[in-house]
Amino acid sequence: MRTAAGRRGLRAFTAPPGGGAQELAGAPVHLYGGPLFADAVGRELGLGPVEPSDGWLAALPRELTGRRVELVTPAEARRLPGPAFVKAPADKHFAARVYPDGAALPGPELLDGDTPVLVSEVVRFDAEFRLFVLDGEVRAASRYALGGELAVAGPGADGPELLAFAAEVLAAASVTAALPSAAAVDLGRTGRGWAVVEANAAWASGGYACDPDALLDVVLRAAGPLAELPAADRPFLRPLPEVVP
Repeated sequence: MRTAAGRRGLRAFTAPPGGGAQELAGAPVHLYGGPLFADAVGRELGLGPVEPSDGWLAALPRELTGRRVELVTPAEARRLPGPAFVKAPADKHFAARVYPDGAALPGPELLDGDTPVLVSEVVRFDAEFRLFVLDGEVRAASRYALGGELAVAGPGADGPELLAFAAEVLAAASVTAALPSAAAVDLGRTGRGWAVVEANAAWASGGYACDPDALLDVVLRAAGPLAELPAADRPFLRPLPEVVP
């Protein structure tokens, strides 16, 4: 993606380990990096990073998720009587995995009462794919897992069915579970058909085998200057903390 940016006359700057990006302050900046880095430099650089809402997956119809998914409080999650897949909607506050029951969830030092969590029925994905979406259209796609193990490649023979299912998901999202104009959406194939895995911020999602030029198009929109943020994306703006030296 650095090479793709260079072809467009854009400078690609990599922040040093443990450092910030102070030398970029005052210039129009687009970000591609993790949530913690975005929180650390976002206000200073005037960024407007957007991300799917916490309840996006839970708001989709079950025929698209392939399982029951709920957005609940930690207190509710800790009352789960049996196995469930539990994760934070966006940031990695704790390990996203199958927990035997609610009592096995992390304590309040990692999962406090104000942190919503996604709880879903356990399902096995045979293959998983990442799609980068811009203005409701898939711009780039890559496979990233087979049987739960990393396996990066193009969509291959799954491509036509993958894109057809993606069209259903994006059509439903435009009605019941809106996405920001730029997002990363993960879809998977199970033994019962296709299902949505999750959605994440495009600026913080790995591109795997995606076309770098198409990926760059999505990333530039996903975390650019706040002053240029489209009005329709304002509800999806990530709240950036004020960093005190």
